Amino acid sequence: MIVFPNCKINIGLQILSKRNDGYHNLESVFMPVPLTDVLEVIPAPPQQPFSFSQSGLKIHGAVNDNICIKAYGLLAEKLNIPPVHIHLHKIIPTGGGLGGGSSNGAFTLLALNYIFNLNLSEDKLLAFALQLGSDCPFFIKNKTCFVSGRGELLEPILLDLSQYKIVIVNPGVSVSTAGMFGKINSYKKGNHLKDAIQLSPEHWQKSITNDFEDVVFSLYPSLKMIKEKLYSTGATYASLSGSGSTVYGIFEKRINTDKIFFSDCFVYQF
Repeated sequence: MIVFPNCKINIGLQILSKRNDGYHNLESVFMPVPLTDVLEVIPAPPQQPFSFSQSGLKIHGAVNDNICIKAYGLLAEKLNIPPVHIHLHKIIPTGGGLGGGSSNGAFTLLALNYIFNLNLSEDKLLAFALQLGSDCPFFIKNKTCFVSGRGELLEPILLDLSQYKIVIVNPGVSVSTAGMFGKINSYKKGNHLKDAIQLSPEHWQKSITNDFEDVVFSLYPSLKMIKEKLYSTGATYASLSGSGSTVYGIFEKRINTDKIFFSDCFVYQF
């Protein structure tokens, strides 16, 4: 079975407080993006053990720490499923605030549920996904959601951006989400993101912010320059996604974004 795990962008990200369990309470809007990796999951031949392989972009860290392996291990332990071979072809930039790793884990759960006819409900899949990571449950639903708690509370919302196009820019820098959370030592009161997102993007620059931008831009000035360039070339709204290092701009469709050039950057628009 071959599936195509997509990524997401954050429209707004407010870090409200640190929790007793070490996580943070936050509010954000997660929006799916049609940029995908490629994930193949097939039953292993008889008497063969579980195996995993990977191609495409390099993934930092030990292979055995890959979230696809963890997703298989979780279901194998709980539901005693047989061995499989997983191959992941990585296209989504890593450490970019796009949730590509979380998506890989969630799609592995979905693929295993289908292949082995596990008949897991959405609630069960969401619970398994949360054990893999805070952003993983979103990719089980995979529709635009207002997100709260540590990222596990998902409320689907209507957000029509069909009159706009979105350009995402990643300079190849990998930013550690845990590292960026560790640098947050003050918290702001939420600014009613759920209400602000209902306004048109022309109003978002004044009302929707990403609390990671101050710390991330101070450490990676090139990301701030990308945001400024998106605005200078006509973006209606531009922001860091998640804890970075991807920056995106929302443009009116009349603007020719094909001519916007970013040296040594991965650029994707939809």
